[in-house]
Amino acid sequence: MTVKERPRIKPKKANQKMYNRGAWVYALPAFIPLVFLSVYPLTKSIWTAFTDLEAGLYFHPRFIWFDNFKRLWGDSLFWHSFNIGVIWAVSCTLLSLGLGFGLALLLNQKLRFLGLMRVLSLVPWAMPPVIVAIMWSILLNPAIGPIRATFHFLHIPGGTTNWLGDFNTAFPTVVLIGAWVGMPIITVSILAALQGIPQEIIEAATIDGANSRQRFRYVTLPAVRAITTALVALNIIWNFNSFGLVFVLTAGGPGGKTFMPALFVYNESFKYGNFGYAAAMGVVMMLAVLGMLGVYLKARGRQDDK
Repeated sequence: MTVKERPRIKPKKANQKMYNRGAWVYALPAFIPLVFLSVYPLTKSIWTAFTDLEAGLYFHPRFIWFDNFKRLWGDSLFWHSFNIGVIWAVSCTLLSLGLGFGLALLLNQKLRFLGLMRVLSLVPWAMPPVIVAIMWSILLNPAIGPIRATFHFLHIPGGTTNWLGDFNTAFPTVVLIGAWVGMPIITVSILAALQGIPQEIIEAATIDGANSRQRFRYVTLPAVRAITTALVALNIIWNFNSFGLVFVLTAGGPGGKTFMPALFVYNESFKYGNFGYAAAMGVVMMLAVLGMLGVYLKARGRQDDK
């Protein structure tokens, strides 16, 4: 004889409506700032990209459809800065990921002064980008900078090189500084993932005869793969839209070698007053970031399926 299942009691429609209304009330404090600080500015920027809005008190913008995008298509200076921005974003992301991963592995070991080392690893993240740029400008000053004095004391060539003003060294130097700034968040996130790996799994792999390289490949990497994917995606967005750090370090120079798309948009909008044209650039940059993220996440998904 089988026991009959107890019939499920369906909630009344009135109770369901009250529940939905209560959920909206609780979500409203977070939803309102999202609308006014994210959704509305984004919508306004997309609308502005299809107008001829310019700076002026009594200027009435006209809807010009795709004229700004047609003009942008033939703007070789913007596409040059766009290429620089893509190279900058990818280079900074990969370099900071490698450095941050290595530092996280080091901080996950049992070392002396480990607490102090973990605090010091957060210093670049705790400093505003403008302060970081000013600090590095002083350190790399070819006349009075400490790095010049150190090179001279150790008899290392290149002590008098203007690292931020030379055509050959400006872009690599800015990439190294950008990677240094982005390294702490990667270090902290991966370190948290490493500490979340159960010790029993590592001990079981060791008992089975796995060496350190095999444990890293088959235990450590799968454990941090999800957080690594998120970190790469976020860093591509942050680096491609980077402004303050590069603006203070080089202002796009020398000769446009570090002229990022964000600097181009800044000049068009606040220096020349072409808000509609600048908004069109912003829309193109947004689509480019979404495209890069889509390609990366799709490629990473294929690797995970294997």
